Amino acid sequence: MRHGRGVLLVAVLSMLVPVFAGCPGGAVDDRVRGQWHGAIEVPGAPVVVAVDLTGRHSGRIDIPAEKVADRALAGVVAEPERVEFGVPDVPGDARFAGRLDESADAIVGDFRQAGHSFGLRLNRRPVGPPARPQQPAPPYPYISEDVSYRSGGITVAGTLTRPAAAPGPLPAVVLIGGSGPQDRNEEIAGHKPFLLLADTLTRAGYAVLRTDDRGVGGTGGNLNQANYTDLTGDVEAGLCFLRERPEIDSGRIGLLGHSEGGYLAPLVAARPETGIAFTILMAAPAVPGTDIVLAHGRRTFTEAGATPGQLDTHLAFLRDWTAALRAGRLTRAARLSETYNRTLPKDLRTISEAVTGENTPYMAALVSHDPAPALSALRIPVLAFFGSKDVQVPPAQHAQPMRDLLGAGPDTTVTVLDGLNHLMQPAGSGLPTEYESIETTIDPVALDTVTGWLGVRVRGD
Repeated sequence: MRHGRGVLLVAVLSMLVPVFAGCPGGAVDDRVRGQWHGAIEVPGAPVVVAVDLTGRHSGRIDIPAEKVADRALAGVVAEPERVEFGVPDVPGDARFAGRLDESADAIVGDFRQAGHSFGLRLNRRPVGPPARPQQPAPPYPYISEDVSYRSGGITVAGTLTRPAAAPGPLPAVVLIGGSGPQDRNEEIAGHKPFLLLADTLTRAGYAVLRTDDRGVGGTGGNLNQANYTDLTGDVEAGLCFLRERPEIDSGRIGLLGHSEGGYLAPLVAARPETGIAFTILMAAPAVPGTDIVLAHGRRTFTEAGATPGQLDTHLAFLRDWTAALRAGRLTRAARLSETYNRTLPKDLRTISEAVTGENTPYMAALVSHDPAPALSALRIPVLAFFGSKDVQVPPAQHAQPMRDLLGAGPDTTVTVLDGLNHLMQPAGSGLPTEYESIETTIDPVALDTVTGWLGVRVRGD
């Protein structure tokens, strides 16, 4: 799950995306010119960046954790002995100062923002975009249609794919993405997991609906101001849209939720009137949101070297903060986090602000949610699978509760796939900072797990 952002350039889920070339701004030494990438060394939550130095006084930057994409840099100096730039329109006067280390072909220095200083080492990025061998590209051997429909007062936009020659009516799968503003492809670190899932499932004979989140792409609204009633309403609007399509079998529509989407899918599927035929939960949490926040806080503070006293104080604060959010007291939650974070040394403050910097209805919904009632109520076939190296929804915390909660269902499969991370990529450490460097978008084992399970239960293979 991708939790809050905060004022500093910090995110629980950090990622890289390709940097776009800018226009030259004066001659630049070839030793400095070009594309560079690295991670701002925030303890426990490194923030990846990608920089393209296009001229002696020009360049562009991507900071995906802050939704900064292809932004022009300010105050650029690109010389071997002096590499400097600022990031406009980011709070806290964000800027970098360093130099080229020719022996390592790296730019090293410090990134400063809001009175904090963090090391940043930029390594040269290989020429060309990162390899994504699984990424589908047109022409597709199926029909791909941009669609839109109403959900309450907003328009939801997405893509519906369906086999061109398969006899109808077709079974259908609705994809529900993870936390934070996601586009219909759930693009993360240059990967497009939902594009690949839709392609795989459509080739296997299913219609697939994937949509932009509120406030993203063609979908209206504001995700930060939405609660889970709003978001499940968006899913139900997609179900209504599909049931109005003559090529869709209204009795064979299911949901696939990834990460926080695995919170939302059971809420919809557990209501008999929605008529959901099956549910697939990919790296889905099975414990309350507050427990996720506390586990994350314990892990990140411990990794950052917090003393036992600092850790105890932090966990006590998180309990108070989440209690305020659960009570709907967003102003109190904001005051608590602001007051507490000011007391922390800069490294720990940055980690805490990454989670507690947003005090919105959306964050309150996530922190308040207990998945147990909906999961326990499911009486349809359910597949839940986790990656053994997932550090965001670790199976040690979630797999057994998932088994216990789904135990009363008629057909439940819960499995842990060895060596995979939160995106179901083959992983080393499993940390989000690896996502961009891994060429595989979703391991074929995970894709086969989904299509094989569906084939038996939906297509009768």
